[in-house]
Amino acid sequence: MLDIKDFTVFENHSSFDFKGFLIKIVSYWKWFLISLVVALMIAYQVNVRKEKIYEIETLISVKEETNPLFTSNTSLVFNWGGASDQIQTISTTLQSRSHNELVVDKLQFYIDYLKQGEYNLVDAYGAVPFYVDIDKKQGQIAGNLIAIKFISENEYEIRIPFEGTSVSLIHYWDNSRSNTSVVEGEFVKKYKVGEQVSLPFLNWKLQIKDNPGLYKGNEYFVRFNNFDGTVSSYRNLNVKSDDKGSSIITLGMQGTNKARMVEYLNSTVKMLMKRQLESKNLFAINTISFIDSTLVAMESNLKQTGDELKSFRKGKNIYEVEDGGGAKFSDKILGFDLERDAVNRKITYYNSLKAYLKNSVDYSKLPAPSVAGIEDPNIVVNVSKLIALSTQRSEMAYAVKSEKIFRDFDNQMEAIKNVLLENIVSVKASLQYDLAIVESKINQAESKIKSLPDDQQELIKIKRKYDLNDNIYNTFLQKRSEADIVKAANLSDIHFIDPAKDIGGGLVGPKTGVNYVLALFLGLLLPLLFIVVLFFINNSIQNPEDVSSHSSIPLIGVVGINTDHNNLAVFEKPKSALSESFRSIRSSLQFLYKKNNVAGAKTLMITSSVSGEGKTFCSINIATVFALSEKKTVIVGLDLRKPKLFTEFNLSNDVGVVNYLIKQKSLDEIVNHTSVPFLDVILSGPVPPNPSELILSEGMKELMDELKANYDYIILDTPPVGLVADALELDQYCDVTLYIVRQNFTKKEMITLLNNRVNRGELHNASIILNGFENKAKYGGGYGYGYGYGNGNYSNGYHEEENKKSIFKRIFKKK
Repeated sequence: MLDIKDFTVFENHSSFDFKGFLIKIVSYWKWFLISLVVALMIAYQVNVRKEKIYEIETLISVKEETNPLFTSNTSLVFNWGGASDQIQTISTTLQSRSHNELVVDKLQFYIDYLKQGEYNLVDAYGAVPFYVDIDKKQGQIAGNLIAIKFISENEYEIRIPFEGTSVSLIHYWDNSRSNTSVVEGEFVKKYKVGEQVSLPFLNWKLQIKDNPGLYKGNEYFVRFNNFDGTVSSYRNLNVKSDDKGSSIITLGMQGTNKARMVEYLNSTVKMLMKRQLESKNLFAINTISFIDSTLVAMESNLKQTGDELKSFRKGKNIYEVEDGGGAKFSDKILGFDLERDAVNRKITYYNSLKAYLKNSVDYSKLPAPSVAGIEDPNIVVNVSKLIALSTQRSEMAYAVKSEKIFRDFDNQMEAIKNVLLENIVSVKASLQYDLAIVESKINQAESKIKSLPDDQQELIKIKRKYDLNDNIYNTFLQKRSEADIVKAANLSDIHFIDPAKDIGGGLVGPKTGVNYVLALFLGLLLPLLFIVVLFFINNSIQNPEDVSSHSSIPLIGVVGINTDHNNLAVFEKPKSALSESFRSIRSSLQFLYKKNNVAGAKTLMITSSVSGEGKTFCSINIATVFALSEKKTVIVGLDLRKPKLFTEFNLSNDVGVVNYLIKQKSLDEIVNHTSVPFLDVILSGPVPPNPSELILSEGMKELMDELKANYDYIILDTPPVGLVADALELDQYCDVTLYIVRQNFTKKEMITLLNNRVNRGELHNASIILNGFENKAKYGGGYGYGYGYGNGNYSNGYHEEENKKSIFKRIFKKK
């Protein structure tokens, strides 16, 4: 039947023991020290092995350069968007994929030049005495290290280790990939400097640089990397501009090789200048291209009319024909023809522009309006803006993924298109009116020409066509010359202020201090986490506070660790701290006996939860302190199932309690005298088949009565109460029960079981002893060896000093 006291398992569940947790942390100080040393050593190795990181910067300015040769006659204007727009465009362009592809391809930075450093391979760009001139159309082995060792100044050896029978090739002509078969193992072959290397997996010429220095016998490495991956690594260029709208831009790079970064920064700016100037010249280039295509057709027409004029003059007196009044009419009608051609060219340009705006999305190839003689500022400026926006949009397509930015560009271009289309409608109406007037004048002149003789009419007709073609041809030549002049006079809006240069310094990493701080943090955190896990996982008794927090049963003593093999600690070292702890227990027991009015012989039962908690050790030494006070004391070994008391006194277990209980021996026959004065031992004897029944027998009562008649103190060494019920049966003969718990061994649940047994009355006058206690943290100097006695300076002079063994002796002792 269940008792209400059985539910005390839910009692005494204390809150978090912060004090105990701190004590446990301090007790593992060696772990923290080892962890810190290891972490700092790792940080040191990382710092010395890691390559140094440098930062190189270059300074450029953006200033819109106006062409000094722009005039009202040329009308070849081009606006790149203003300084602020240019800075945004430049920042985007410098980080774009298309721009960096051009720079990487020009510098061939997809080729790594390496040499062996102290700990690993390092980038040796600029320091190697050679360069490789590759055939881009042929495949190069991708990713493998190619070792190059110079046997002499003019001969080198190639070594390539092949781990399989196939390798990957990269073709830098179109960045395609392929595979080729190889022989597994190490490929070794010698070549002359400048000799063409033509292998299925390698195609180059190795050339020596100017002033290479001494390189005979040195070994270097070459590696061909993925082109797109190399481009991506250079797109993280740091571009900074003044927030106040300044036209100054700072470009920065970080890396391990300063020579490579200097070369790249200067090259990327030069490439940007070239591309910006090409964009700026785009208007003139489109115009020149349009004029060139027109001149080809005009040359053919001019030659044809010239041939017709020569054929007409043959066999005729040309002077008589020209003196007949035809020259006057010819000059007049030529002027009208030129006017009509100018108007028609404008109308044709507007029709072409209208169709282009409606049917195309790329406006970067529009010719200048001036090619058709159009000087309307609305048309000229809007066409130039449209070309600029279209060019910028195509540039940003490689670097920007924001749909909003593209929508902004599209909206701006759409607005300009609508303005242009409206202008075209109004201007064309005006041009149609001008064309009608010119046509009327031409008709009047042609009617007067018809009154002339046939030869003069024919001459005027042929000469009219020739002069018109000649005038138009000369006009286009003039326009082309103007476009060439404007193109040649254009300047880039980007200028170097400070080109990138290695002037020493520039070291920005590795962050050695950060690594040490991180090591310090991890060195403390890792053992702390481990201790936290131990603290919450470990459910064993750690200190006296654990006992007090889990039970109201009094703790009357704390016993330290016995560092000797002999369990007779009190007898062997009577002045030690361990001995004092047992004397303190003796004093507490005498108080308990007095409190309970125990007269005459006093009986003490010692038990525990499970085996291994130190019952026998405590029994022997508690008995010894009573015996040393000249009290007749006996230890009775009542652990009939697993006896071991005989081993502590080097006795034979042939005769003991069992023999007395079965009436084989008398009390005198089972008593063993020891080397300790006033201390006797009664062993358990042979292991019986029915230990519980023997303890419950009448013989047990008779044994206890005889012992009380002969001894002052009777110490019962009993089996664990948590495993068998023998100790519970012996409780009736005892005045006090001592329950042994051991640090880092006894589980806290066992204390709860003890509480239950006490509450049910199965054990009475119970007290607890904490055994095997080691206060590593020396917290407060309170417990140490003995309840009320401490370690450290407070105990100097009271105890025998124990010489601590060195760590090596302790290790060998354990072995």
